[in-house]
Amino acid sequence: MKTVSQTELAKHNSPGDLWMVIDGDVYDVSKFAKVHPGGPQILEQYGGLDVTSEFYELHRKDVLAKYQRMKVGRLDTAKEAQALVPGQISAVPFAEIPAFQGAASPHYKDSHRRLLQDVRAFVQKELEPIAESADLAGERPDRELQQKLGMSGMMVGRMGPGPWLKEAVALGIRIPGDVPPEEFDYFHEMLVHQEISRLGRPGFIDSLGAGWLISAPAVYAFGSEEVKRTVGPQLLKGDKWSALAISEPFAGSDVAALKCTAQLTPDGKHYIVNGIKKWITEGMYADYFVTAVRTGSSGAGGISMLLIERGEGVETKQIKTTYSTCCGTALVILNNCKVPVSNLMGKEGEGFKQIMFNFNHERWLIAQNLIGQARAAVTDTFMWARQRKIFGKALIDQPVIRNKLASAAASLESVQTYVEAVTYDMCNTKGGAHNQRLAGPIAMLKYQSTRASWNIADDCVQILGGRGITRTGMGAKVEGFKNYVKYAAVYGGSEEIMADLAIKQAMKGFPATAKL
Repeated sequence: MKTVSQTELAKHNSPGDLWMVIDGDVYDVSKFAKVHPGGPQILEQYGGLDVTSEFYELHRKDVLAKYQRMKVGRLDTAKEAQALVPGQISAVPFAEIPAFQGAASPHYKDSHRRLLQDVRAFVQKELEPIAESADLAGERPDRELQQKLGMSGMMVGRMGPGPWLKEAVALGIRIPGDVPPEEFDYFHEMLVHQEISRLGRPGFIDSLGAGWLISAPAVYAFGSEEVKRTVGPQLLKGDKWSALAISEPFAGSDVAALKCTAQLTPDGKHYIVNGIKKWITEGMYADYFVTAVRTGSSGAGGISMLLIERGEGVETKQIKTTYSTCCGTALVILNNCKVPVSNLMGKEGEGFKQIMFNFNHERWLIAQNLIGQARAAVTDTFMWARQRKIFGKALIDQPVIRNKLASAAASLESVQTYVEAVTYDMCNTKGGAHNQRLAGPIAMLKYQSTRASWNIADDCVQILGGRGITRTGMGAKVEGFKNYVKYAAVYGGSEEIMADLAIKQAMKGFPATAKL
C-alpha cells in the first residue's frame, strides 16, 4: 500500500480533490463528497486532515468496511495497523462475561472459550454484514442462510444438550468450537444465544430461529419416531423451518382457554383443524407449525399438540409489531386443515403438559437473548462515552455519566450471575431445563432479567441521547435493546405471570409450622 506523507496529504484539500485520514489510513473522498448525506461542505472543511476523532463522534467503526475502495494509502507517521482477529475477545470493560476477562469461574472450560470465539467469528462474517439492511428492510432470511445456520451448528447449538447433537454430527453438522456432543452443556448453549443476540437488532435476531428454537425441540421430545426420522433432520440442517403456534386472539398467558379445534375424521385417519393463532414468530416462513389444539372438552385436559405442515388450509398474514417484520410475526389461519393422525405429538389430552414442559427452556433462552443484547448495549455505551467529546472533554469524564455506567454494568453483571446460578442448576438436575422444580426459578430469572433490563436500557439511552432512539448509527444496538425489553417482558409469559408462578411454586414447600 502506498505511503503518504503529511505534506502530500495536505495538498488534497479542495473541492473535487479531497483526502482525509482515519486510523492512519488515507481515503480519497473526492467523488463521495458529492453524494454525502450531509452535503459536500462537511467533508470539504476537513480535506487534507486527520479526521479520526471527528469520524468516531459520528460513525461506528464497521462503517469503514463499506468504503475500503476509497483507501489510497497509509500515512507515513501512522503505527502499523492491527489486523482484526475473527472472534477476538474484547478488552472493553463489561464487554464480555467476567470469566472471559480474567475473573475466576467454575463454569467455563477451554471448550467454552473455543465455542464463544467460533460463534463470534461466524456472526462477524455471516450475520453482521447483513443485519442492519435486513432489519430495516424487513427482509426475511432465505433458505441459503437458514441452511448455513443449520450446517454451522448455530441451530442445534441453541437446542441445548440432548440426543439431537449426535444426530447433527452424523448429518455432517459441525458443533461450534468442535465441542463433542457428550461434553456440550447448557453453558455452551448460553454462549451461542448471547453471542448471536449481541447483533443488537431484535427483529433480525428473532428471524434467525426464535420460532424454530421453541418448536424444533418439541418435535424431538414428543414427535413420533417417524416424524423424528423424517422431519427432524430437515430442521437440524435448515432445509425446513418450524414455528410454535400456541397464542390466540382469545388465549395468551391463559393457555388453557385456547379455542383452535382439531376433530377426528370418521375414518380416524386425520384431524380437521380450525382456528386462528396470533403473534407467531417466524410464522410467515415456517414450513411446520407445532400447534396447540383442542381435541377434547374445555380446560387444560382437552388440549393436544399437532405438527401441522404448511399447505392447503394454512394461511399466514404478516403482523406488524414494534420491531422489524423480517422475523415474520404472523397471524396463522387454519381453515379445515387436514392433518394426519401420525402428526399427533404424544397422546391426546397431553398438550398442556407438553406446553409447560417446553416453557422452561423457552423462558431461559429469552433471558439469554435479553442479556446478550444488554451486554452489546452496555459495550457500545461505554465506547461512546469514551470517544464522545462534550463541554471540552470526554463524556466519560462527567461524574453523572460514570454513575449511569456503573448502574447499567451492575445490573448487567448481577443478572449474568443469576443466569449462571440457574444454568448450573440445570446442568446438575435430572431432566435439565425441563425439570418441574426449575419452573419457578426460571420464571423468576426471566422476571428479574426483564426488570433489570429496563434499568440498563434507561441508562444507556440517556447516555446516547438522540442516538439511543435512532435505528441506525452509533446507538442502533441501544435503540434495538430498548425496544426488545418490552417484548421479553411479554412473550413466553408476561412478567406478572412469571412472578406469580415463581412465588406459587415457592409456597409449595413452605413449612406448615413456620411462624414469624
